Amino acid sequence: MKILLVSDESEIIKSISENLFFLRNDDDVIVSTYEMALQNSNLSSSEVVLICEDDDNKKTTNLIKELKKKSNLSLILLCKTENRELILASVDLGVDNYMVMPIEDYEIVLRTVNTIKNNSIKNKDVRNTKLLEQLKVIDETTGLYNYSYSKQVMENVIDLDLLSKGTFMAVAPSNEGKQKFSFEKFAQNVKESTRNSDVVTMGKGTNIYILMPETNMNGAIVILNKINNASNFKICAGISDIEGKSFEVFESNALKALAEAIATEKDYIFAEEKEDATLDDWLDNTGEKGYKIFRQMFNKKLEKVISPVFYRLQKSYEEKLFDTEIYQCVDKDRCEFRLKNKKNSSSLKIIYTGFSKIVISIEHAGLDSPENEEIKLKLDKITEKELIDIIENFIKEFKTRM
Repeated sequence: MKILLVSDESEIIKSISENLFFLRNDDDVIVSTYEMALQNSNLSSSEVVLICEDDDNKKTTNLIKELKKKSNLSLILLCKTENRELILASVDLGVDNYMVMPIEDYEIVLRTVNTIKNNSIKNKDVRNTKLLEQLKVIDETTGLYNYSYSKQVMENVIDLDLLSKGTFMAVAPSNEGKQKFSFEKFAQNVKESTRNSDVVTMGKGTNIYILMPETNMNGAIVILNKINNASNFKICAGISDIEGKSFEVFESNALKALAEAIATEKDYIFAEEKEDATLDDWLDNTGEKGYKIFRQMFNKKLEKVISPVFYRLQKSYEEKLFDTEIYQCVDKDRCEFRLKNKKNSSSLKIIYTGFSKIVISIEHAGLDSPENEEIKLKLDKITEKELIDIIENFIKEFKTRM
């Protein structure tokens, strides 16, 4: 392993190089000035570079920028003091680690050895990725798994990680967004907005698929918002739960929801599950089958419909209703969406009355009917569209009183 030590100060060079001892005989430390750093890096084929802070911090950051153009290099910054601005700037530029002088000899050794290990892992990943590109498993332009391998990749993750809970999201540009659309930029924004544990693949057409382990619907919305914030074109999404479903099922559910989101110009749509439809049909065609069964159905509506809709509308209207506090709470005993400002206070509560029905109670402080009302619904009527319509009408009533 070739290690390049960069500094223009002889005392620092002496102090650091004496402490860089390793177990392997072929490890070699090469000393360089700032001026010769790029040339020496190329000539020595070094993989790890220790950069000692220069009095001119711009000189240090410029060197980091140039060195990072070599993707196989790992960089360690050695700071003379706790220079917060330099450290943050260097990390943003791609420095792998940093140390603040004076540095104990064991700390130099441990951090450098760890950086070497991480560099070896990184280089192995690069080689594996290159192989997968050659085999057409990974798209060379975007760095995403090709669609033809998306099913296999996601099923492997689900099987090997014993994954049972999570969310699948299909994302694509809106009809308007297609005018400014760049698939390469789209793919980059998705990769930068997702976590290492998420699995991202190319989907059908201009779609991208994202599998988010141990993530609920609200977590998926957070990731979608990050993607949209990073894009100059609008992205829509179809979102499906993966629990108890095959790839074919949650892909189909998400794509149907995505098509609806694009058609209706919504940011996202939650997939309607066939299981829900079956249960709702059963509600329409049978009598009282026992409180526990109906309670389970209501709990599912809480998770799949009420909670996501409350969260979505809160985020949507926080920037539209000025000087208004929006509060929402969803649990098995209480569901409330409340609006409050200096003049008015309004609340919408969903009350489970037992068995197959709920009551939506709307109250505007200080008002009598017709603004205050109760809406009675059967469980099968609690759909995303129905609930959104009721809450948005509730918000309009509140706005007329502002």
